[in-house]
This record gives sequence, C-alpha cells and structure tokens, in this order.
Amino acid sequence: MPPTSNFTPRTSHFHYLVVTAGYWAFTITDGAIRMLVVLHFHLLGYSPFEVAMLFLFYEFFGIVTNLVGGWLGARIGLNLTMQIGMGLQVLALSALMAPDSWLSVAYVMAAQALSGIAKDLNKMSAKASVKTLVSSDRESQLFRWVALLTGSKNALKGGGFFLGALLLEQLGFRSALGTLAGLLALVLLITALLLPTGVGKMKAKPKFTQVFSTIPAINRLSAARFFLFGSRDIWFVVGLPVFLYETLAWSFMQIGSFMSLWVIGYGVVQASAPRLLRQQGNGGLARFWAFALALSPALMAVALMRGGTPAPILIIGLILFGILFAINSALHSYLILAYSDHDRVAMNVGFYYMANAGGRLVGTIGSGWLYQQYGLTGCLWGSTLFVLLAALISSGLPDLKRQSV
Repeated sequence: MPPTSNFTPRTSHFHYLVVTAGYWAFTITDGAIRMLVVLHFHLLGYSPFEVAMLFLFYEFFGIVTNLVGGWLGARIGLNLTMQIGMGLQVLALSALMAPDSWLSVAYVMAAQALSGIAKDLNKMSAKASVKTLVSSDRESQLFRWVALLTGSKNALKGGGFFLGALLLEQLGFRSALGTLAGLLALVLLITALLLPTGVGKMKAKPKFTQVFSTIPAINRLSAARFFLFGSRDIWFVVGLPVFLYETLAWSFMQIGSFMSLWVIGYGVVQASAPRLLRQQGNGGLARFWAFALALSPALMAVALMRGGTPAPILIIGLILFGILFAINSALHSYLILAYSDHDRVAMNVGFYYMANAGGRLVGTIGSGWLYQQYGLTGCLWGSTLFVLLAALISSGLPDLKRQSV
C-alpha cells in the first residue's frame, strides 16, 4: 500500500493551486515563444520547413531531460526542478534577444534546446507533484486534478500563441521576449517562496540506472504514449501549417489563430475528460479511445484523396481529432500517476515523458519528410498508423478499480 500524502487537504489544495499557477505562467511563455520564433524567422527569410527544423533540438532535448529530470526530481525535490525549469526558460528568452547577426540556425537551435529542457523539467515536475498532493485512497480526485492541470495547460498554450503574435505586433521581437522573461522571473520568485521543499523527494537516493521502469504497465503505457503523440505531430507540426500556407494561401495570423483555437479547445476537452467519461480511467478505456481516434486522420485522408474541398475537411477533421486526442491524452496522464507509487512517481513520470518527447521528435521529422514526399495525405496516413500502434500496445494495459468521478 503506497503511503498517503504528507499534506492536509487544505494545504494540498493550496500547493496544487501554486503548482498549477506556475505551470500556467510557464505554458503561456512556451506558446508565445513558439509563435514569436515562427513569425520572426519567417520575416528573416527562413522557409516554413527551415522554421520547423529550428524546433528539432527543442524536441530532442526533451527526451534527455525527461530521462534525467525524473531521477533529479527524486533526488532534490520536484519543487526545485520546476523552478530550475523556469530559470532556464528565462535564459532561453534572454538568449533570443541577441542581435539579428547572432541569430544563426545553430544559435537559435541551441536557444530552443534550452527552452525544451526548461519545458520538460517544468511539465514533469508539475504533473508528478500532483501525485504527492493526493492521498492514495483518492484516485477519482487524482483523475480530476491531473485532467484540470493538463487541460488548462493546453488551453493556455493556445492563448500563448495569441499573446506571442500580439506582443510581436505591438512591441517588436526583442521587447516581447524581454516582457515574457520578466514576468516569468517574477512567477519563479513567488513559487519559490510559497512551495515547500522536498516535494516528491525519495527517502533513499536513487541510482541513475533506476530511471528505467521495471513495471510492465508503465513501460507499455510509455510505448503507447510515444505513438500517440507521434500521431499528432506527424501531421500537425509541419504538414498542416505548410499546407495551409502554400495550398490554401492562409496568412500567418490566420494560421496562428486557427491553431491557437484548436489547442485551446483541445485543452478544454482534456480538462473536462473526467466529467465526459463519468468514470475513473483504466486500460480498457485507453484502448477503446485510441481505436476511435484512428478514424479521424483516416477519414480526412480518404476525403482529400477523393477530391473533397480541403478547408472544411481539415476544420471538421481537426475538431474531431482534437476531441478524441484530448480524451486519449487525459487518460494517459492519469494512468501514469495511477500506476506509480508515491515514492517513485517522479522517476516514472520522467520515463513516461521521455517516451512522449521521443514521439514528438519522430513525429516532427516524419511530418516534414512525409509532407515533402507524399503531401498532407501522406502525413494523415502516417498519423493513422501511429494511432493504431498506440491502440494495439494499449491492449495489454491493466484496468483499475472503477469509481464514479
């Protein structure tokens, strides 16, 4: 039986709010910096594909960070790793304020690598912290809290896209970066003062070799997560925005606004997943919803191949994909915490999000290659294959005792 949380219900709620607020602030800067980089570097003459490749190290270093981050969080505490992530993001924002003559591809990729490390340290720490704040007999509360944290994060990331475009238009590239860096530094100071030390810290110092999980359910869930997030990025990161720009002749603001609204809607559905499902997440649900998700990219690919009008196909298809993907993601985010005990939660979550980052990396590269070779329909068929693999892997996930939520 895992130990219960060391916090009283009142302090648990307060610390959850502090963690969530810190995660929100970070997420807004993460969305804003992506939009700032995309728009500014296009103006500097980068092609859409070259702009996408600037995020390659952002995704690659997410794999390394999650592998090391869970182990680090278990040794020094999740509150400290979350604050380190915020500090690194401030540095990444500051680095991009350099003169244009400094902004070579290698320099920007390095700054984005720093931002990727920061993002995954912050995400791993925030989500693992939720497990430590909930008693082991309150699994339905755990589902609600992690769904709210994850869903609100995605909604705010979409808001960050809007903020980045707005700041770029009103203040310019460097002033926008400076504003974001200053606000995040303030949030870092506040969370450092309000959060207790040692959250998620293991009593015994774990060895680095322990970062690799020996629990079959966690390994299987991590593999499913790899293909789930690969299925999104394999068409969403490069294929979709380039298609909207080159084929449908949408402006950058139209593309940014459309994708922002999609991310916000996806986040709202994700936060509402416990109410929509009306039961605790389990392995069987993860398998069912993964198979349901596979229908969305497949139907879009068939409709495009049959000569349908692209704009309504993509808008309707994206809405369907977003709803189904949000439910899948919320179930996964809950199950990784439910399968973990309190003492090893940081390391298990780090291992799991390493797989998540790996899926995003493969999806990003695959999106560029498939779009170049086979167009958007090729990306959509790649997405379908990845979702089906996630569903098949999920077939072996164990169920949990069901509760109403």
